[in-house]
Amino acid sequence: MINLLPQENQKELLQGYYWKLVMILGLVFLCFLVCFLLILLSVKISVDGEASVQKILFLQRESDFNKSNGQALHGEIESINAKLSKIESFYQGQVDFVDILEKISECLPSGSYLTSISVGSDSLTDEKQGTLVSIFGFCPTREKLLLFKENLENEESFTEINFPSFNWVKPENINFSVTFRAK
Repeated sequence: MINLLPQENQKELLQGYYWKLVMILGLVFLCFLVCFLLILLSVKISVDGEASVQKILFLQRESDFNKSNGQALHGEIESINAKLSKIESFYQGQVDFVDILEKISECLPSGSYLTSISVGSDSLTDEKQGTLVSIFGFCPTREKLLLFKENLENEESFTEINFPSFNWVKPENINFSVTFRAK
């Protein structure tokens, strides 16, 4: 093809061609951007909708969990409180065995010892009167046994002290027994 147009006109035509090409490419790029933005907007709307649905489901499950967990926790607390109440009532009804032993050992004269001790039996124990204590032991002389009896009688927390008469028969090497109530 032969182009008979002058050089200036050819340049103007070429510039017009480039200008049209730039405009077309710009318009295509602008259409691409608008479509891309519309796609991003639809994805955002879809994700926001799904997130709000998940949030509502989460809040509903959380409230259900809190209700069921709260009820279970409340039941568990009541169960533990009942057990603790039973344990407390059990320990309140117990005899302070260590305290009784300490007081008996303070009353026991030197050279004497205990062979057996029994604290409280259900049929004879009365909380108002005290706990029944029975002691069996050995005393080398009657004088030390008498001292032991006086020491027990002087102790405020021991009442109803009973030494059977067979304790006083032998003057030495006495196997004795005594019963009393401890408060």
